[in-house]
Amino acid sequence: MIVEYLRYEIDAERQDQFVADYRAASEPLLASPYATSFEMCQCVEDPSQFTLRIAWTSADDHLKRFRGSAEFREFFGHIKPYLGDIKEMRHYTQLI
Repeated sequence: MIVEYLRYEIDAERQDQFVADYRAASEPLLASPYATSFEMCQCVEDPSQFTLRIAWTSADDHLKRFRGSAEFREFFGHIKPYLGDIKEMRHYTQLI
C-alpha cells in the first residue's frame, strides 16, 4: 500500500464547489480496484487549506493502471479545474 497526500489552497468563493466536485470525483475514484480509501480535510485555522489522503494498492497501480482507466477519466473531469491549486502532491509509505 502507498498513501498519496495532496494539499490544496482554495479561495473562499470556490470552496463549496471544490468539495462538491471532489465528492462527485470520489465515486469513480473508489470504484477503481486500485484506490482503497479516500478522505478530505479542511484546516480549522485556515479554511483555504485542504488536505486529501488517498490510499492506493501501489504507486504503479496509481500512476500507471489508474491513470489509464475509465475511472480516472471520469475522476479527472471533476477535479481538473483545481490542478493549479495543488500546493503539494506526494506518495508516502505507511510505517506504523
